[in-house]
Amino acid sequence: MTPYPNKPPPLLPKVQSDKASVEITSPFDGIVKEILVAEGDIAKVGSGLCVIEVEAEADSAEDNNASTQGGTIEYTIPKQQDAEFEAASEVDIPPTPKRGMHPLDPKNAGPKLLHELRIGTPHSMGKANGLGRTSSLFNTLQESGAQSEASGSNADLSFGTTNAASVLAPPSVRHLAKLNHVDLAQIAPGSGKDGRIEQADVEAFLQRRESAGPGAPASVAQPQKGGERTVEGEEVVVELGRTRHNMWKAMVKSLEIPHFGYSTTLDITELHNMLPLLNTNIPEKYLPPSIAAQRQPAAIRMGMVNPNAIYPAADETLLPESQQYGKLTYLPILLKTLSKAMMQWPLLRSSITPSSATAANSKPTLTVRPQADIAIALSTPTGLYTPTLTSVNSHSVYSLASSLKHLSHLGRQTPVSGLTPKEMPKKGGTITVSNVGAVGQGESATPVLVPGGGVAIVALGRAKWVWDVDRKPEGERRLKIGISWSADHRVVEGAELAAFVECWRGYVEEPARLVGEGV
Repeated sequence: MTPYPNKPPPLLPKVQSDKASVEITSPFDGIVKEILVAEGDIAKVGSGLCVIEVEAEADSAEDNNASTQGGTIEYTIPKQQDAEFEAASEVDIPPTPKRGMHPLDPKNAGPKLLHELRIGTPHSMGKANGLGRTSSLFNTLQESGAQSEASGSNADLSFGTTNAASVLAPPSVRHLAKLNHVDLAQIAPGSGKDGRIEQADVEAFLQRRESAGPGAPASVAQPQKGGERTVEGEEVVVELGRTRHNMWKAMVKSLEIPHFGYSTTLDITELHNMLPLLNTNIPEKYLPPSIAAQRQPAAIRMGMVNPNAIYPAADETLLPESQQYGKLTYLPILLKTLSKAMMQWPLLRSSITPSSATAANSKPTLTVRPQADIAIALSTPTGLYTPTLTSVNSHSVYSLASSLKHLSHLGRQTPVSGLTPKEMPKKGGTITVSNVGAVGQGESATPVLVPGGGVAIVALGRAKWVWDVDRKPEGERRLKIGISWSADHRVVEGAELAAFVECWRGYVEEPARLVGEGV
């Protein structure tokens, strides 16, 4: 600010607060003799800004914000004016064609208080900006208010759209964006509270725009939560959910386990041939009521005979719909045959004893279980889970199919999985089965074993028909499925894993053995 020797200054300094940026005009005719606040300093409300020399002594009774002494006036920051301008911080005031007299000027016979200059009712401009605030503050804005009222109906049609005027940003940030020709709507929402755009957001936008080169639009990367829509072409930062974060930590811990891999194929042609017979004889309690009624013999269906005439059936419990099915797949049969091999190999029924259960200086130990517990890798909308089927060796193929159907039903529940500690016991299974062939056309994989996930994991590929010349010189068409194993090489030797897989192969390729062993 510089003194004006012969005429009053047209404008006093621009004052910027957290909520508003205001250009304060001089209320007196005189000469600026002294500047009390340097540029960039912080001035408190009520403190002096400058000293103005006037020709006559001002009337202190009319001006509560000016103090006179020796023909000079110390101009202060008006408290009420500061509050009024803060309330109008979000409103763009168009320039007036002719500057009127300041309300604190002694020569002004009009109202002295700023709130007396307000127009009585909120204008439609507040609606147009989606802010719900009074748009007209001064009498000089009546014309612009009338224009906004005329366009109010059209503005309502665009309510909810993002523009530079409706975003949350302090005046200093708006000024910085204006100097650099930045549209704040492109940055919203910001990193501040309730999406408030901070100075760091504008600076980051400018850096991206410079790195993209001239004429290229700068992309905005903002943290997003699941379900929020984004603009096409923008980078989005997404936080991992609880289940996926647990998978992250488990995969990191898996690096502590030395893996031994083993891959081969199993001939399931015989299983394929016997599957129609098994499907025809699914027990009634596992069938949906509509299918069960159709499969009853005509004599029972027509009420001619009753198999439970002299004694009620032992099992009258109706299974829920989530455990009912009308068709078998290969998976429950493969699980049953795998459990038969596990009962012959105690090593594959064991798990590493937790270190807390052993002495600090003792050697690692294995805990061998009396039954075959198999975990199932289950992909769900909320993430990857490994529920456990306990005592698989004591289940029938039909009951295993029912349990798998129920686990799949629980896993599909959203937004929270329906799996409970009952389906996911803490000790888990000693072998994990991942049926990746049900998803795509993959024939092999590289499964990863995690701590607490047993001593081995197997991935089942897609079953495919191939031309096999190993059995007959002329060859024949056989159905084969690829299997990929990963075992904990700290406790399972490579030869042991290969021999165990061959034991499993014997049950899969010759399923008639199950009949001889009582299934």
